[in-house]
Amino acid sequence: MNANAPSTQANAQQRYVVHRSDLPLSCPLPSMALWNSHPRVYLPIEAEGGRSKCPYCGAEFVLED
Repeated sequence: MNANAPSTQANAQQRYVVHRSDLPLSCPLPSMALWNSHPRVYLPIEAEGGRSKCPYCGAEFVLED
């Protein structure tokens, strides 16, 4: 991870809209800082009909295209 790369706060929202360009989907997202979050988990959003929920933080991800 680049120390100068901007990062967003992990688990700041309960709902995230993602796009096919974001796949494979993981929580926390690659743009989020990991030091204050849970372990990264990959979510099978396509197999779950375009909606997926993180088992750690409960954030809901919605695939929009």
